Amino acid sequence: MSDCNNTSPTDKTLAESTNAALNITDTAASSKKPAACGGGGGPAFNFKSSFNFGASEFVPTWSVPSTPAPAKAVSLSLGSSKPVSEAAKPVLETAKPLPVAAPAPKEENVAKKAVVPTPVPAPVAPVIDEPEEEDIRLGEGVKKHLNIIFLGHVDAGKSTMGGHILFLTGMVDKRTMEKYEREAKELGRESWYLSWALDLNQEERSKGKTTEYGRGYFETEQRRFTIIDAPGHKTFVPSMLGGAAQADVGVLVISARKGEFETGFEKGGQTREHTLLAKTAGVKRLIVVINKMDDPTVQFSKERYDECVGKIMPYIKGVGYQKADIDIMPVSGFTGANLKEPLDSAVCDWYTGPTLLYLLDNMIIDRKYSGPLMMPIADKMKDMGTVVLGKIESGSVKKGQTIMLMPNRRTAEVTAIMQEDSEITVAMTGDNVRVRLRGVEEDDVMSGFVMCQIKKPVHSVCAFEAQIAIIEYKSIMCAGYSAVMHIHTAVEEVSITSLIHMIDKKTGRKSKHPPKFVKKGDSVIVRIDVSQSVCAEPYAEYPQLGRFTLRDEGK
Repeated sequence: MSDCNNTSPTDKTLAESTNAALNITDTAASSKKPAACGGGGGPAFNFKSSFNFGASEFVPTWSVPSTPAPAKAVSLSLGSSKPVSEAAKPVLETAKPLPVAAPAPKEENVAKKAVVPTPVPAPVAPVIDEPEEEDIRLGEGVKKHLNIIFLGHVDAGKSTMGGHILFLTGMVDKRTMEKYEREAKELGRESWYLSWALDLNQEERSKGKTTEYGRGYFETEQRRFTIIDAPGHKTFVPSMLGGAAQADVGVLVISARKGEFETGFEKGGQTREHTLLAKTAGVKRLIVVINKMDDPTVQFSKERYDECVGKIMPYIKGVGYQKADIDIMPVSGFTGANLKEPLDSAVCDWYTGPTLLYLLDNMIIDRKYSGPLMMPIADKMKDMGTVVLGKIESGSVKKGQTIMLMPNRRTAEVTAIMQEDSEITVAMTGDNVRVRLRGVEEDDVMSGFVMCQIKKPVHSVCAFEAQIAIIEYKSIMCAGYSAVMHIHTAVEEVSITSLIHMIDKKTGRKSKHPPKFVKKGDSVIVRIDVSQSVCAEPYAEYPQLGRFTLRDEGK
């Protein structure tokens, strides 16, 4: 029992959110950084009239008991598309508007008073805020955007493959690649030069190890792509999760070289954990590439390929991927075999499937183009103003639009939108963009904040109920357990304050009495308290803002 009260939130995969009712007990703080959440019974939402200068102060018509019991003013669902039976539909309770007195009639025969000139306020830029339900779709000639992440064990060849794709699609020219090759040869790292297109800092290049998730951009005739190159070492799993939260498709890179496959998959390598975390982070499709097929120990052997596939596929299906969501192919990231051009039959006569780029070009991904703007912020920088980076999960944003940052409720004007190296006027769902803001300082923004509409801000919570599945945990878990939560691009320390219902695996029914503890393989509804306010939405409405992963013990 004492193990469950561990207060050291280091990092091990624990759970994925699947279904829950979320009780909002706090909204955004007014300071630059959200204040730490505490108990209490204040109103569920803190409306301020400062966003409508002509309105009177909003006064809630309900109150919350001052007892320590958790507030239940608003309920959201952080659940899966298959909620457990007996689960109530999410309900949003709002106060009825207060009656407003009619304006007094004008008096015609009133003595004129002396007119005192008043200062003229400075002109204010018009607020451009699109209707919440506007459906802005792709115009003619605009290419669809796809975000892909390279996953896998360290030294599987992720950065080399990503760099070679950038070269094959013309994003890195031949002269630059020849320069990388000369520099890598001088360092005795000749075979690493392709990875330098993504590994940009000197430490990554000298060690041949990606430490931060890198970004690359390329285009084909049909699509625009953002490459997210995740670090493979277990020390950098939090960076991998930050990248996976922005991806639509995962490319799981597996080395076929003798000994490397076994190290990455069978001996506690990162192949297993990356696959699991990709699923919990919301990566919808998975392409498994058996890499290094050109290696002298492999030589495009079908037997070795089948051996790797036979061992990895049961695990991939076990974490929740369906057969229709998985594609498998042999490749060589170093030689470029089967990346853009089909395999030569003289080299490999047993594979007749598509190339990697062809598969990515023709992959169908559902998008929610309508709805309010929601863009979790993955990073920030200073560049002629405050610039935020992220993937738009819902809605669209226009140049000149006034937006709100949650959970600190700061407003700002969009002065520029950049995609790759060009500036655009509109960005929509699925786009991975950089947005320059006016009216906020860099210190006002943090990774994990969400850029949204003023009319419909994202919910901010510091306590909620969620259904979690305990996928991997050595001991038992009980109330008081602490962990680290990864939700979209936010990372926060959390505590499971109570176990509410056990979920029957066969019937999906909730237990009448709360369990005293849970263990690996169990599904349970819990109450989670967050150390600081975090943005979250019902899973059924916005999955990327409604799913999360709990980790502990550095795994």
